Amino acid sequence: MTKEQRAADERWMRLALGLAARGLGNTWPNPSVGCVLVKDGAVVGRGWTQPGGRPHAETHALAQAGEAARGATAYVTLEPCSHHGRTPPCADALIQAGIARCVAALEDPDPRVNGQGFTMLREAGIQVDVGCLGDEAAELQLGFLLHRSQGRPMVSLKLATSLDGRIATHSRDSKWITNPLSRQRAHLLRARHDAIMVGSNTALQDDPDLTCRLPGLPLRPAIRVIMDGRLRLSLTSKLVASARQHPTWIVTREDADPVRSEAFAGCGVELLPIAAGADGFPDIRRALEALAGRGITRLLVEGGGQLAASLVRADLVDRLHWFRAPIAIGGDGLPGIAGFGVDTVAEALRWRRVGSDNLDGDLLETFARPL
Repeated sequence: MTKEQRAADERWMRLALGLAARGLGNTWPNPSVGCVLVKDGAVVGRGWTQPGGRPHAETHALAQAGEAARGATAYVTLEPCSHHGRTPPCADALIQAGIARCVAALEDPDPRVNGQGFTMLREAGIQVDVGCLGDEAAELQLGFLLHRSQGRPMVSLKLATSLDGRIATHSRDSKWITNPLSRQRAHLLRARHDAIMVGSNTALQDDPDLTCRLPGLPLRPAIRVIMDGRLRLSLTSKLVASARQHPTWIVTREDADPVRSEAFAGCGVELLPIAAGADGFPDIRRALEALAGRGITRLLVEGGGQLAASLVRADLVDRLHWFRAPIAIGGDGLPGIAGFGVDTVAEALRWRRVGSDNLDGDLLETFARPL
Protein backbone atom coordinates (compact mmCIF):
# COMPACT_ATOMS: atom_id res chain seq x y z
CA MET A 1 0.00 0.00 0.00
CA THR A 2 1.36 3.42 -0.92
CA LYS A 3 1.86 6.22 1.57
CA GLU A 4 -0.84 8.22 -0.20
CA GLN A 5 -3.34 5.36 0.01
CA ARG A 6 -2.61 4.85 3.70
CA ALA A 7 -3.14 8.55 4.37
CA ALA A 8 -6.43 8.49 2.47
CA ASP A 9 -7.61 5.42 4.37
CA GLU A 10 -6.83 7.06 7.71
CA ARG A 11 -8.65 10.23 6.65
CA TRP A 12 -11.86 8.38 5.85
CA MET A 13 -11.58 6.09 8.85
CA ARG A 14 -11.34 9.11 11.15
CA LEU A 15 -14.60 10.31 9.69
CA ALA A 16 -16.13 6.88 10.35
CA LEU A 17 -14.86 6.96 13.95
CA GLY A 18 -16.41 10.38 14.43
CA LEU A 19 -19.74 9.01 13.23
CA ALA A 20 -19.46 6.01 15.55
CA ALA A 21 -18.91 8.32 18.53
CA ARG A 22 -22.33 9.86 17.92
CA GLY A 23 -24.05 6.69 19.03
CA LEU A 24 -22.16 6.05 22.27
CA GLY A 25 -24.61 5.47 25.10
CA ASN A 26 -27.55 5.06 22.74
CA THR A 27 -27.07 1.75 20.92
CA TRP A 28 -26.59 -0.90 23.63
CA PRO A 29 -26.47 -3.85 23.64
CA ASN A 30 -25.02 -3.31 20.16
CA PRO A 31 -21.74 -1.49 19.57
CA SER A 32 -21.81 1.98 18.06
CA VAL A 33 -20.30 1.64 14.59
CA GLY A 34 -19.53 4.20 11.89
CA CYS A 35 -19.48 3.60 8.13
CA VAL A 36 -18.35 5.86 5.28
CA LEU A 37 -18.73 4.93 1.59
CA VAL A 38 -16.19 6.62 -0.67
CA LYS A 39 -16.08 6.59 -4.48
CA ASP A 40 -13.72 8.54 -6.71
CA GLY A 41 -12.45 10.49 -3.70
CA ALA A 42 -15.87 11.65 -2.53
CA VAL A 43 -18.27 10.48 0.18
CA VAL A 44 -21.38 8.92 -1.35
CA GLY A 45 -22.89 7.57 1.87
CA ARG A 46 -22.32 7.67 5.58
CA GLY A 47 -24.06 6.21 8.58
CA TRP A 48 -23.80 5.20 12.21
CA THR A 49 -25.65 2.73 14.42
CA GLN A 50 -29.06 4.16 15.21
CA PRO A 51 -30.70 4.33 18.67
CA GLY A 52 -31.41 0.91 20.11
CA GLY A 53 -28.86 -0.68 17.77
CA ARG A 54 -30.92 -0.72 14.56
CA PRO A 55 -30.42 -0.08 11.75
CA HIS A 56 -26.71 -0.80 11.60
CA ALA A 57 -24.20 1.73 10.31
CA GLU A 58 -23.65 -0.06 7.00
CA THR A 59 -27.39 -0.24 6.27
CA HIS A 60 -27.73 3.44 7.06
CA ALA A 61 -24.85 4.40 4.76
CA LEU A 62 -25.97 2.14 1.89
CA ALA A 63 -29.48 3.59 1.97
CA GLN A 64 -27.98 7.05 1.58
CA ALA A 65 -25.64 6.02 -1.24
CA GLY A 66 -28.08 4.02 -3.36
CA GLU A 67 -26.57 2.96 -6.70
CA ALA A 68 -23.49 5.10 -6.02
CA ALA A 69 -22.30 2.39 -3.60
CA ARG A 70 -21.37 0.12 -6.56
CA GLY A 71 -17.58 0.12 -6.88
CA ALA A 72 -17.13 2.19 -3.68
CA THR A 73 -14.86 1.57 -0.70
CA ALA A 74 -16.59 1.01 2.64
CA TYR A 75 -14.76 2.30 5.71
CA VAL A 76 -16.19 0.64 8.83
CA THR A 77 -15.02 0.90 12.43
CA LEU A 78 -15.93 -2.74 13.18
CA GLU A 79 -16.18 -5.89 11.08
CA PRO A 80 -19.55 -6.10 9.30
CA CYS A 81 -21.83 -8.65 10.96
CA SER A 82 -22.29 -12.02 9.25
CA HIS A 83 -25.22 -13.50 11.19
CA HIS A 84 -28.96 -13.18 10.90
CA GLY A 85 -30.57 -11.39 13.82
CA ARG A 86 -33.38 -8.89 13.70
CA THR A 87 -31.83 -7.70 10.42
CA PRO A 88 -29.91 -9.49 7.62
CA PRO A 89 -26.10 -9.56 7.80
CA CYS A 90 -24.36 -6.29 6.93
CA ALA A 91 -21.71 -8.27 5.05
CA ASP A 92 -24.47 -9.50 2.71
CA ALA A 93 -25.78 -5.96 2.28
CA LEU A 94 -22.33 -4.69 1.27
CA ILE A 95 -21.92 -7.56 -1.19
CA GLN A 96 -25.33 -6.96 -2.75
CA ALA A 97 -24.55 -3.25 -3.06
CA GLY A 98 -21.46 -4.08 -5.12
CA ILE A 99 -18.72 -2.40 -3.10
CA ALA A 100 -15.19 -3.04 -4.36
CA ARG A 101 -13.22 -2.74 -1.13
CA CYS A 102 -13.80 -2.81 2.63
CA VAL A 103 -11.43 -1.12 5.09
CA ALA A 104 -12.17 -2.10 8.69
CA ALA A 105 -10.55 -0.90 11.90
CA LEU A 106 -11.28 -3.97 14.04
CA GLU A 107 -12.35 -7.58 13.84
CA ASP A 108 -15.58 -8.26 15.74
CA PRO A 109 -14.83 -10.58 18.72
CA ASP A 110 -18.46 -11.70 18.93
CA PRO A 111 -18.36 -15.49 18.29
CA ARG A 112 -21.24 -15.09 15.82
CA VAL A 113 -18.93 -12.95 13.66
CA ASN A 114 -15.23 -13.27 14.60
CA GLY A 115 -13.81 -12.96 11.10
CA GLN A 116 -16.72 -14.54 9.26
CA GLY A 117 -17.86 -11.17 7.93
CA PHE A 118 -14.46 -10.63 6.34
CA THR A 119 -14.53 -14.15 4.90
CA MET A 120 -17.90 -13.51 3.27
CA LEU A 121 -16.61 -10.32 1.68
CA ARG A 122 -13.41 -11.90 0.39
CA GLU A 123 -15.27 -14.87 -1.05
CA ALA A 124 -17.43 -12.38 -2.95
CA GLY A 125 -14.28 -10.91 -4.54
CA ILE A 126 -14.15 -7.79 -2.34
CA GLN A 127 -10.75 -6.57 -1.17
CA VAL A 128 -10.59 -6.44 2.62
CA ASP A 129 -8.00 -4.53 4.67
CA VAL A 130 -8.11 -4.69 8.47
CA GLY A 131 -6.38 -2.60 11.15
CA CYS A 132 -6.64 0.99 9.93
CA LEU A 133 -6.65 3.16 13.11
CA GLY A 134 -7.26 0.01 15.13
CA ASP A 135 -6.06 1.51 18.43
CA GLU A 136 -8.42 4.47 18.13
CA ALA A 137 -11.28 2.15 17.26
CA ALA A 138 -10.49 -0.14 20.20
CA GLU A 139 -10.67 2.83 22.57
CA LEU A 140 -14.04 3.82 21.14
CA GLN A 141 -15.33 0.24 21.31
CA LEU A 142 -13.81 -0.60 24.69
CA GLY A 143 -17.19 -1.25 26.31
CA PHE A 144 -18.25 -3.68 23.59
CA LEU A 145 -14.85 -5.41 23.58
CA LEU A 146 -14.86 -5.91 27.37
CA HIS A 147 -18.46 -7.09 27.25
CA ARG A 148 -17.48 -9.81 24.79
CA SER A 149 -14.07 -10.73 26.24
CA GLN A 150 -14.64 -10.39 30.01
CA GLY A 151 -18.41 -10.45 30.38
CA ARG A 152 -18.56 -7.03 32.01
CA PRO A 153 -19.08 -3.43 30.88
CA MET A 154 -16.38 -0.81 30.62
CA VAL A 155 -16.32 1.08 33.93
CA SER A 156 -15.72 4.84 33.94
CA LEU A 157 -15.31 6.37 37.39
CA LYS A 158 -16.15 10.07 37.66
CA LEU A 159 -14.81 12.06 40.60
CA ALA A 160 -15.61 15.73 41.29
CA THR A 161 -13.36 16.83 44.13
CA SER A 162 -11.42 19.61 45.76
CA LEU A 163 -7.66 19.87 45.27
CA ASP A 164 -7.22 17.58 48.26
CA GLY A 165 -9.51 14.90 46.88
CA ARG A 166 -12.64 15.63 48.93
CA ILE A 167 -16.18 15.23 47.61
CA ALA A 168 -17.88 16.96 50.57
CA THR A 169 -17.13 18.77 53.80
CA HIS A 170 -17.29 17.07 57.20
CA SER A 171 -20.96 18.17 57.38
CA ARG A 172 -21.55 16.46 53.99
CA ASP A 173 -22.12 19.71 52.11
CA SER A 174 -21.07 19.18 48.49
CA LYS A 175 -22.93 21.73 46.33
CA TRP A 176 -21.16 22.84 44.41
CA ILE A 177 -17.49 21.89 44.47
CA THR A 178 -16.96 22.11 40.71
CA ASN A 179 -18.15 24.89 38.41
CA PRO A 180 -21.04 24.91 35.89
CA LEU A 181 -18.78 24.06 32.93
CA SER A 182 -17.48 20.98 34.73
CA ARG A 183 -21.03 19.92 35.53
CA GLN A 184 -21.99 20.29 31.87
CA ARG A 185 -19.06 18.08 30.87
CA ALA A 186 -20.17 15.54 33.47
CA HIS A 187 -23.60 15.45 31.82
CA LEU A 188 -21.90 14.81 28.49
CA LEU A 189 -20.20 11.81 30.10
CA ARG A 190 -23.64 10.57 31.14
CA ALA A 191 -24.82 10.88 27.55
CA ARG A 192 -21.98 8.67 26.32
CA HIS A 193 -22.68 5.78 28.70
CA ASP A 194 -25.41 3.15 28.79
CA ALA A 195 -25.93 3.28 32.55
CA ILE A 196 -25.10 5.52 35.52
CA MET A 197 -24.33 3.98 38.93
CA VAL A 198 -24.19 5.44 42.44
CA GLY A 199 -23.95 3.90 45.89
CA SER A 200 -26.79 3.98 48.39
CA ASN A 201 -25.12 6.64 50.58
CA THR A 202 -24.88 9.01 47.62
CA ALA A 203 -28.48 8.31 46.65
CA LEU A 204 -29.69 8.95 50.19
CA GLN A 205 -27.61 12.07 50.75
CA ASP A 206 -28.02 13.81 47.37
CA ASP A 207 -31.40 12.47 46.15
CA PRO A 208 -30.13 12.77 42.55
CA ASP A 209 -32.02 12.53 39.26
CA LEU A 210 -29.13 10.84 37.40
CA THR A 211 -30.47 12.03 34.06
CA CYS A 212 -28.67 13.80 31.23
CA ARG A 213 -29.72 17.44 31.07
CA LEU A 214 -27.93 19.28 28.28
CA PRO A 215 -29.76 21.81 26.09
CA GLY A 216 -30.10 20.64 22.50
CA LEU A 217 -28.91 17.10 23.19
CA PRO A 218 -31.40 14.39 22.16
CA LEU A 219 -32.77 12.23 24.97
CA ARG A 220 -30.28 9.60 26.06
CA PRO A 221 -32.22 7.12 28.22
CA ALA A 222 -29.35 5.87 30.39
CA ILE A 223 -30.25 3.18 32.92
CA ARG A 224 -29.93 4.41 36.52
CA VAL A 225 -28.31 1.86 38.84
CA ILE A 226 -28.08 2.06 42.63
CA MET A 227 -25.87 -0.27 44.69
CA ASP A 228 -28.09 -0.78 47.72
CA GLY A 229 -27.53 -4.07 49.51
CA ARG A 230 -29.99 -3.34 52.31
CA LEU A 231 -32.63 -1.53 50.22
CA ARG A 232 -32.20 1.65 52.25
CA LEU A 233 -33.26 3.95 49.40
CA SER A 234 -36.41 5.89 50.17
CA LEU A 235 -39.52 4.95 48.23
CA THR A 236 -40.22 8.67 47.89
CA SER A 237 -36.80 9.49 46.39
CA LYS A 238 -36.55 11.07 42.95
CA LEU A 239 -35.03 7.88 41.56
CA VAL A 240 -37.93 5.71 42.67
CA ALA A 241 -40.63 8.29 41.94
CA SER A 242 -39.49 8.56 38.31
CA ALA A 243 -38.66 4.88 37.75
CA ARG A 244 -41.49 4.37 35.28
CA GLN A 245 -40.21 7.26 33.13
CA HIS A 246 -36.47 6.53 33.50
CA PRO A 247 -35.44 2.87 33.91
CA THR A 248 -34.05 2.32 37.40
CA TRP A 249 -32.29 -0.80 38.68
CA ILE A 250 -31.21 -1.57 42.24
CA VAL A 251 -28.37 -4.02 42.83
CA THR A 252 -29.10 -5.57 46.19
CA ARG A 253 -28.27 -8.66 48.26
CA GLU A 254 -29.93 -11.98 47.58
CA ASP A 255 -31.33 -11.94 51.12
CA ALA A 256 -32.82 -8.45 50.83
CA ASP A 257 -36.08 -7.81 52.70
CA PRO A 258 -38.86 -9.35 50.54
CA VAL A 259 -41.41 -6.75 51.67
CA ARG A 260 -39.13 -3.89 50.64
CA SER A 261 -38.31 -5.73 47.42
CA GLU A 262 -41.98 -5.99 46.54
CA ALA A 263 -42.54 -2.32 47.32
CA PHE A 264 -39.72 -1.24 44.96
CA ALA A 265 -40.99 -3.56 42.22
CA GLY A 266 -44.42 -2.02 42.61
CA CYS A 267 -42.88 1.37 41.87
CA GLY A 268 -41.37 0.15 38.62
CA VAL A 269 -37.85 -0.47 39.94
CA GLU A 270 -36.06 -3.61 38.75
CA LEU A 271 -34.08 -5.47 41.42
CA LEU A 272 -30.87 -7.35 40.64
CA PRO A 273 -30.18 -9.75 43.56
CA ILE A 274 -26.46 -10.45 43.92
CA ALA A 275 -24.62 -12.65 46.41
CA ALA A 276 -22.81 -10.67 49.09
CA GLY A 277 -19.03 -10.50 49.14
CA ALA A 278 -16.76 -10.74 52.19
CA ASP A 279 -17.54 -7.12 53.07
CA GLY A 280 -21.27 -7.77 53.27
CA PHE A 281 -22.07 -5.71 50.18
CA PRO A 282 -23.24 -7.19 46.86
CA ASP A 283 -20.16 -8.60 45.13
CA ILE A 284 -19.06 -5.86 42.74
CA ARG A 285 -17.68 -8.14 40.05
CA ARG A 286 -20.87 -10.20 39.98
CA ALA A 287 -22.86 -6.98 39.87
CA LEU A 288 -20.99 -5.88 36.75
CA GLU A 289 -21.56 -9.30 35.18
CA ALA A 290 -25.28 -8.98 35.90
CA LEU A 291 -25.37 -5.58 34.19
CA ALA A 292 -23.52 -7.01 31.19
CA GLY A 293 -26.04 -9.85 31.08
CA ARG A 294 -28.71 -7.22 30.51
CA GLY A 295 -26.77 -5.65 27.67
CA ILE A 296 -24.93 -2.81 29.42
CA THR A 297 -21.55 -2.15 27.76
CA ARG A 298 -20.58 1.28 29.17
CA LEU A 299 -21.09 2.11 32.87
CA LEU A 300 -20.44 5.51 34.45
CA VAL A 301 -19.93 5.40 38.23
CA GLU A 302 -20.51 8.72 39.99
CA GLY A 303 -19.92 7.84 43.64
CA GLY A 304 -19.61 7.63 46.48
CA GLY A 305 -16.31 6.91 48.12
CA GLN A 306 -17.05 3.35 49.25
CA LEU A 307 -18.29 2.26 45.84
CA ALA A 308 -15.28 3.90 44.17
CA ALA A 309 -12.95 2.12 46.59
CA SER A 310 -14.51 -1.28 45.91
CA LEU A 311 -14.04 -0.84 42.16
CA VAL A 312 -10.46 0.44 42.44
CA ARG A 313 -9.53 -2.30 44.91
CA ALA A 314 -10.82 -4.93 42.47
CA ASP A 315 -8.98 -3.23 39.56
CA LEU A 316 -12.25 -2.79 37.67
CA VAL A 317 -11.97 0.88 36.74
CA ASP A 318 -11.05 1.25 33.08
CA ARG A 319 -11.22 5.06 32.82
CA LEU A 320 -11.02 7.65 35.59
CA HIS A 321 -12.45 11.11 34.89
CA TRP A 322 -11.27 13.41 37.69
CA PHE A 323 -12.79 16.89 37.88
CA ARG A 324 -10.76 18.98 40.34
CA ALA A 325 -11.81 22.40 41.62
CA PRO A 326 -9.18 24.89 42.88
CA ILE A 327 -10.39 24.77 46.50
CA ALA A 328 -9.19 23.00 49.64
CA ILE A 329 -11.60 21.34 52.09
CA GLY A 330 -9.25 19.61 54.49
CA GLY A 331 -8.69 16.18 55.93
CA ASP A 332 -12.01 16.05 57.78
CA GLY A 333 -13.89 16.15 54.48
CA LEU A 334 -15.23 13.04 52.75
CA PRO A 335 -12.69 11.43 50.39
CA GLY A 336 -13.54 10.74 46.76
CA ILE A 337 -12.16 7.21 47.21
CA ALA A 338 -12.45 5.59 50.63
CA GLY A 339 -9.66 3.51 52.12
CA PHE A 340 -9.12 0.10 50.57
CA GLY A 341 -6.16 -1.41 52.40
CA VAL A 342 -3.00 -0.24 50.62
CA ASP A 343 -0.07 -0.86 53.01
CA THR A 344 2.87 0.31 50.91
CA VAL A 345 3.38 2.76 48.08
CA ALA A 346 4.62 -0.13 45.94
CA GLU A 347 1.15 -1.73 46.19
CA ALA A 348 -0.65 1.38 44.94
CA LEU A 349 -2.15 1.32 41.46
CA ARG A 350 -0.38 3.64 39.05
CA TRP A 351 -2.60 5.22 36.41
CA ARG A 352 -1.81 6.48 32.92
CA ARG A 353 -2.86 10.06 32.23
CA VAL A 354 -4.40 10.17 28.75
CA GLY A 355 -6.03 13.59 28.74
CA SER A 356 -6.19 16.96 30.48
CA ASP A 357 -8.56 19.91 30.00
CA ASN A 358 -8.96 23.30 31.69
CA LEU A 359 -12.66 23.93 32.35
CA ASP A 360 -12.89 27.59 33.30
CA GLY A 361 -10.45 27.07 36.18
CA ASP A 362 -11.40 23.51 37.08
CA LEU A 363 -9.15 20.74 35.82
CA LEU A 364 -10.43 17.58 34.15
CA GLU A 365 -7.86 14.81 33.95
CA THR A 366 -8.60 11.48 32.30
CA PHE A 367 -6.67 8.36 33.28
CA ALA A 368 -6.58 4.86 31.82
CA ARG A 369 -6.46 1.78 34.02
CA PRO A 370 -3.06 0.50 35.10
CA LEU A 371 -1.32 -1.86 32.71
